[in-house]
Amino acid sequence: MNLKIIIMNTMTAFVWTCLFSVTTMAQTSGPESGSLVIVGGGMQDLGILVRFGELAGGLDAPIVVIPTAGGADNYDQSWQGLQQFRDAGLTNITLLHTYDPAVADTDAFAGAIQQAQGVWFTGGRQWQLADAYMNTKVHEALWDLLNRDGVIGGSSAGATILGSYLARGDTSGNTIMMGDHEEGLGFIENVAIDQHLLRRNRHFDLIEIIEEKPELLGIGLDENTAIIVQNNKFEVIGQSYVAIFDHNRMLDSGGKFYFLRIGDQYDLLSRQALRTQTAEQPIERVVEKTW
Repeated sequence: MNLKIIIMNTMTAFVWTCLFSVTTMAQTSGPESGSLVIVGGGMQDLGILVRFGELAGGLDAPIVVIPTAGGADNYDQSWQGLQQFRDAGLTNITLLHTYDPAVADTDAFAGAIQQAQGVWFTGGRQWQLADAYMNTKVHEALWDLLNRDGVIGGSSAGATILGSYLARGDTSGNTIMMGDHEEGLGFIENVAIDQHLLRRNRHFDLIEIIEEKPELLGIGLDENTAIIVQNNKFEVIGQSYVAIFDHNRMLDSGGKFYFLRIGDQYDLLSRQALRTQTAEQPIERVVEKTW
């Protein structure tokens, strides 16, 4: 065989192998079992917490609340932030907090999660959560919770930490989209999650991340709005909108993101959004193209 043809064939095979590898690495997926309740902040809609309790097995199910993102000097069972959980009817609440990853990496500390059916991360700065809990026994216990069909929820910073890429993770301020902390807890793979989307005029901010890391899926949630993630699909609940940022799937008008409303569903694997109220028709026609 001609040497030139051999080289060309080898190069072609290499290119296709690389493309296949990129596609494989870029796959977005949710947890194989259990549920996630991811909220864009605000948390005035107690119906979201009621749904969280139901997914945990009922309003009397054992729930752990982790307020570490808030950055206060100390937290205990008298913390006022627990009141909204009680207002939603949750009756079996344990507060768990440390800033020390060495403490979080002990069986004694993580044991509360092993006994829980649901865990909730409240708001603040998401890097505080990463510093305290990433790759510790708490992190392992959270995965175990999902594996036994438990539920993990979070609002604002507690929402962003649940993804794989940590948007707004810079210790110097929350306006820096790609900062000194870029890794989340990873319960959804290949995703960046932002919050307070419309309330704080953040609906263009995720574009920076998706342009720099086009393999990621961007999900932006407005306040009092949540997605319920089960396996590789999610449903929108609450009061406002969720925005989807996908480098390879834009609106045919050229828009770089589109909105999902309450009741809409989304398939993370196919990156296809469906509006079930209209016989599961696609929400908008999207085209396969890069920005």
